[in-house]
Amino acid sequence: METITDIVREKYAAAARRAAGGGIATCGCSSESCCDPITSNLYDEVETSAVPDAAIRASLGCGNPTALATLTAGETVLDLGSGGGIDVILSARRVGPTGRAFGLDMTDEMLALARENARAAGVTNVDFLKGQIEHIPLPDRSIDVIISNCVINLSSDKDVALREAFRVLKPGGRVAVSDVVMRGEIPSDVRRSMELWVGCIAGALTEDEYVSKLTSAGFVDVAIETTRVYNLEDARMLLAESGLNPDQIAPLVNGRVTSAFVRARRPEASSCCGPTCCS
Repeated sequence: METITDIVREKYAAAARRAAGGGIATCGCSSESCCDPITSNLYDEVETSAVPDAAIRASLGCGNPTALATLTAGETVLDLGSGGGIDVILSARRVGPTGRAFGLDMTDEMLALARENARAAGVTNVDFLKGQIEHIPLPDRSIDVIISNCVINLSSDKDVALREAFRVLKPGGRVAVSDVVMRGEIPSDVRRSMELWVGCIAGALTEDEYVSKLTSAGFVDVAIETTRVYNLEDARMLLAESGLNPDQIAPLVNGRVTSAFVRARRPEASSCCGPTCCS
């Protein structure tokens, strides 16, 4: 029986192949239009002009974490679920030659596409690593900033993923991620839909759940800023290929699906650093 991880990997591998072949990647749907409400118009013209077209075509995010993370020269950045590499490339430019940007992805096709996109963009201060966000292949306290673009919601064990993020951050390091966040509960049929999980909806946390899990992992200064609320027509579009009845389900989802920017910080070394260690 396929797991959530297997299905996510298969869908994103297919998305990478479409993007590499000149098509537009879609977030688990068979048509380009069904994901437009979440994945469209996330980057401005200056940003898109700085990356290869294939990186733009492979973008399946729900926000623009690089624009909100306030990256500075010399920092080391990690992008969880880096996909075609657009956020890694933009981060690498922002941290400059004295900084470094890592991308982590579990899909071979996305990693190959991201490496080619970085080569085409002419950025050399990047590394793309194969792995899952629940098992980050980097040392403790090695990262200044963690970004992610609509990926944490895809994890089948978000508590482990957030503890791993905490582990690799330096004391005082910060999380600045874009994600889909729910306002209240949504119908159980939507939660059970694998297609919607791959499309970033069914696995999303509520605001309270997100705050609770980050706090339990050891983070402080947790804040969630809503960047977009999806309306009834957006909901119908998102549900169109789920196998559910959009006319019945969409009114129950209307206004409850949001894109949000999630911030948090690992305490400085003098403070307790989470459930498994203390500095």
